[in-house]
Amino acid sequence: MKIVKLISFIFLTLILGCKGENKKEVTNQETDIKKSNTIEKIEINLTSKSNSNVTGKISFIEEEGLVNMVAELTGLSEGEHAIHIHEKADCSSPDGKSTGGHWNPSLKPHGKWGAKEGYHAGDIGNFNVDEHGHGVINFSTNEWCIGCDDDKKNILGKAIIVHQGTDDFTSQPSGAAGSRVSCGGIIQ
Repeated sequence: MKIVKLISFIFLTLILGCKGENKKEVTNQETDIKKSNTIEKIEINLTSKSNSNVTGKISFIEEEGLVNMVAELTGLSEGEHAIHIHEKADCSSPDGKSTGGHWNPSLKPHGKWGAKEGYHAGDIGNFNVDEHGHGVINFSTNEWCIGCDDDKKNILGKAIIVHQGTDDFTSQPSGAAGSRVSCGGIIQ
């Protein structure tokens, strides 16, 4: 009888011990799933530069390795204007030049986004503005990240600059886009 009780006790201990291990594995799997579905989001305000009235809001959302940028701008003249990411999140100067040049961590020539000849990581391009001075830009890429450890992809610590003119995609190093009329630092 004692042997039957001992065997029963060992059997129950093994069953209960295995249940705990399985539960722990499921919890770890759920945690991994939550980590892979993390969404990073930053919203920034753009301020006027170079005696302009250009302002706006930009949101960056990173999900599953893709960063989506949505910018809404006001106070621009009708037509095309350029927008770029610049090296530093320093919008302190009245002309926006405190942000440095285009963000170019791979040291490539300036160009249109995706050009086989090369382009800067910050070369977003041109966008249209309506007769009321409003412009909207939607841009998505897997070549950026928000707060990752890759300096060639991480947009934190950079700035968005809106230019008075259009980017010609050929002039080096900046596309001859004219004065910097709005600025916003990409910071958390």
